[in-house]
Amino acid sequence: MIKVNGNAPKDLAALPTDFPSKSLVEPQPVILDGADGMKIHAQLFLPANMKPGERRPAAIFFHGGSRRQMLLGFNYSIYYHNAYALSQYLVSRGYIAMAVNYRSGIGYGMEFREALNYGATGASEFQDVLGAGLYLRTRPDVDGKRIGVWGGSYGGYLTAMGLSRASDLFAAGVDIHGVHDWNVARRTFIPSHDPASDPEAARLAFESSPMASVKTWRSPVLLIHGDDDRNVAFNETVTLVEALRKQKVEFEQLVFPDEVHSFLRYENWLNAYRAAAEFFDRKLKE
Repeated sequence: MIKVNGNAPKDLAALPTDFPSKSLVEPQPVILDGADGMKIHAQLFLPANMKPGERRPAAIFFHGGSRRQMLLGFNYSIYYHNAYALSQYLVSRGYIAMAVNYRSGIGYGMEFREALNYGATGASEFQDVLGAGLYLRTRPDVDGKRIGVWGGSYGGYLTAMGLSRASDLFAAGVDIHGVHDWNVARRTFIPSHDPASDPEAARLAFESSPMASVKTWRSPVLLIHGDDDRNVAFNETVTLVEALRKQKVEFEQLVFPDEVHSFLRYENWLNAYRAAAEFFDRKLKE
């Protein structure tokens, strides 16, 4: 807490008044099949007030990393602590929520973490995105025509992959500072990376990226990015927007000036997540 202009202390990280602190639900562990049969762990959040036979819209979260793992509770990382809170918030607004621990993440052994053909070498994690959507679509309590996807960084990448490759399954998405072309993203961590030096690897990297399948992207998307991001270059979003505009895909943008990858300002976390919830309300409820 700090004093503002000599006035009473103000809590700069106070929970929003509409956060459901007193009615959080206990997520359930579930195991689902990726589209290629690999077993994938996830956490399923069900609203407490569901009626028999009722079907709800759903929102699937994909974490970043990819060397991360979501838990059956608030995460030790502030980034995923916030993401868990948004899943709880979406549940309070009537959604069924799910967080997926897709292949190449941690906690399930070396073969899972070092999954074949993941990321820029084949995007095998897309099989888990597809499997998660198919799992929810077969549940009797989910409206299969109202499934959304969201995530940040690597999770933004998987959100964009889901929308570009499976718009018939995913009705809307929120892509937060996501990777859209691996040949661009690699330069952030390997400045000397030159796609021309290995054309075959560069070809595979692009084919493993959302930009390669943008022509089949039809579902609306909210793109959120800080323009001083040092992990995922801001021009990843700029380039995607140009492509979506040419495809006449509906998109919205929320850009935070001078903001980095893991938002520094608490206010920006709130604004981003409020925008995400409101976007899903408009695209999955109306």
